Amino acid sequence: MILYNVTVNVEDEIHDEWVVWMRDEHIPDVMRTGMFLDVRFLRLLVEEETGGTSYAFQYTCKDLATFDRYEREFAAALRADVEQRYKGKFVAFRTLLEFVS
Repeated sequence: MILYNVTVNVEDEIHDEWVVWMRDEHIPDVMRTGMFLDVRFLRLLVEEETGGTSYAFQYTCKDLATFDRYEREFAAALRADVEQRYKGKFVAFRTLLEFVS
């Protein structure tokens, strides 16, 4: 199993709207790709020196081949949608992990 983790720091001025949009629009769009088994939407409990609030999205995927398909077929459009709506108002980084036990 693979865990695709996306950590995002979002600026305070768009925070409330962003949370609603991510929960009601973006996460369902990602899940509709059929590439992920489940998702967790988590708020980090660490105050950022640079301000804003940080969140982690943890998507579980059955294997690396499925994740590679997500990257090839779906990721660019989904990322572009977020970028278009909130350009310059967030910072994201992505990590791919493999379950060991």
